[in-house]
Amino acid sequence: MDAFKAYVITKDEDAKKPNPAEWRDITLDELSPGDTVVRVTHSTVNYKDGLAFAGNPGVLRKFPMVPGIDVIGEVVSCESDRFQPGDQIIMNGFGVGEVHTGAYAKYARLKSEWLIKRPDGLSPEHAAAIGTAGYTAMLCVMALERYGLTPEKGPVAVSGAAGGVGSVAVSILAKLGYEVIASTGRQSEADFLKNLGASEVIDRAELSEPGRPFGKESWAGAIDVAGSHTLANLLARTKYGGAVASCGLAQGMDLPATVMPFILRGVALLGVDSVMAPLERREEAYQRLAEDLEMSKLDALSSTIKISEVPEKAADILKGKVRGRLIVDYSEL
Repeated sequence: MDAFKAYVITKDEDAKKPNPAEWRDITLDELSPGDTVVRVTHSTVNYKDGLAFAGNPGVLRKFPMVPGIDVIGEVVSCESDRFQPGDQIIMNGFGVGEVHTGAYAKYARLKSEWLIKRPDGLSPEHAAAIGTAGYTAMLCVMALERYGLTPEKGPVAVSGAAGGVGSVAVSILAKLGYEVIASTGRQSEADFLKNLGASEVIDRAELSEPGRPFGKESWAGAIDVAGSHTLANLLARTKYGGAVASCGLAQGMDLPATVMPFILRGVALLGVDSVMAPLERREEAYQRLAEDLEMSKLDALSSTIKISEVPEKAADILKGKVRGRLIVDYSEL
């Protein structure tokens, strides 16, 4: 295979931070080991991708590294019997783009046990628009459902609602019949969120500032991407017997809360991990996404960029300047 283009992040031996990503030619031998070679056709830009381009040491743990945590593409070769050349696949997580070379290259070399087949009826563009953020949103909805949450039990609050996880979560919950309370720091996005199905839009400051350890019962469940005071306030205002699905730490990894919501209202805190989730749950999540996410809404919350625009958008996503989901198109390669 000839040399091909990739973003590569390196780090000098004594440097505290990695070097900025370079767009350069590499060979297959420079990719991490794996039994499956995939021609990448699409990807996306997640918050974690933004952290990688910013040189965050909690994300980048091996160098040189090709960033990009979401791979959508076509199998070129596979040494196992799980896939055949031409199969259309999706890959999220498993340390790809962190400790294993990732998506922002023409080709990716991956482990076949990390891949799932792209469901029938889900285009590669829609799979990219969903990405890790949308797939995580579905895992959060599934966690709340397993706990017993139904639309009849009351509203569901969603933090970071204009972002990747939040916008998809709002759309899914609305399609399933839930009343959705969307929290955002960008009130200019209120109409956008209501078009996705939110019944009410509240200011992020209502949740992000230090609050009371126990508050008014306002929602039966919640999906949180922020952590810190936001998660504490969501828990404090969850109705008796409700639950909060936690999947992010955009505000912080701390949890300045008390046990009062847990022992006086029986509230549950449900941790949601997308990185190492088993294949069976991934396949269920993507099948549910194909069924329970209106593709017209996904189109409305998505925009397409070229792979050459990824560094700029990676910086924007950390600044809260990205609405919804980004589809990275590789056709210029």
